[in-house]
Amino acid sequence: MSEGEHTLADTKGRFVQVVKDGRKLNDVEWIPGRLVLSNKRLVLASNEGKRTIPVSEIRSIRTRQNVNEAIAQVSGYISIQTGRNVLLLAPADEEAFAENLFSARLDQQVVLAKHPAVKGGVVQDTDWEKARVQMGEDAVELAISTGEFVEIELDDVGTVEETERTVMGKERSVLEAEHAIEGTSVKTFLSGSQSDCSVLASLLRSGDQHVESDIDLSEDEREVLMALYSGVSPFEIPDFVGLDVEEVEDIFDRLADQGVVEKVRTRREVGLKPRGRSIASEAIADR
Repeated sequence: MSEGEHTLADTKGRFVQVVKDGRKLNDVEWIPGRLVLSNKRLVLASNEGKRTIPVSEIRSIRTRQNVNEAIAQVSGYISIQTGRNVLLLAPADEEAFAENLFSARLDQQVVLAKHPAVKGGVVQDTDWEKARVQMGEDAVELAISTGEFVEIELDDVGTVEETERTVMGKERSVLEAEHAIEGTSVKTFLSGSQSDCSVLASLLRSGDQHVESDIDLSEDEREVLMALYSGVSPFEIPDFVGLDVEEVEDIFDRLADQGVVEKVRTRREVGLKPRGRSIASEAIADR
């Protein structure tokens, strides 16, 4: 290994190339072999030979939650793209290998961050700053140049939107990641190369949160959700929306049953789940 290189994973498994030079390959077969991953390269070894892929050349990573199932109707694999080629990897422990692959590709990567770009549904006057990506346990951690440290827990990410924005005078790829900090919905914007954004988007979506918002809510329920989304304390909700305490508690119960809020400690203290933040965000946008 080269200087500064260290092994992250070494496991048996299977792999196959399904797209070559932009063309889908037909009649492909899984190849059994060994998958060795370091912080600098991925090596696929079998009786047919050895293939080495620099980690820096990986343009996208898709796990079984967000991979294009049209490529291969099997479960428990990872799809990676390098240039115009796509390979599928099926290591013995797919989840652990995927975590190591994301870490190899993203850990210590420098991106631009705007945090919080939106807080409680209100756009913030925040500047873009350089940030170093650190891979935490089930979280993306951002060490921002201003000294601020931001943790985005993967299982708390509500929505991730990929778009183009003007960043520091240039059109760049931007991710808009919605999550919560101390119970308040925020959006953190991240910008980098197109491949950095693609891999980050897959990682942020890997928490597999379901944020469908197509449920019927009464006007009072929508008002309570919007108040929580805007950062109003659960204890202040009755006065804020003009309802009795008992009515608000009943609403909390109904929303909890639908997976929109979760009980925190006492009966009257709740926190919005990703689905609830998605519904509240749409309700505010519709006003």
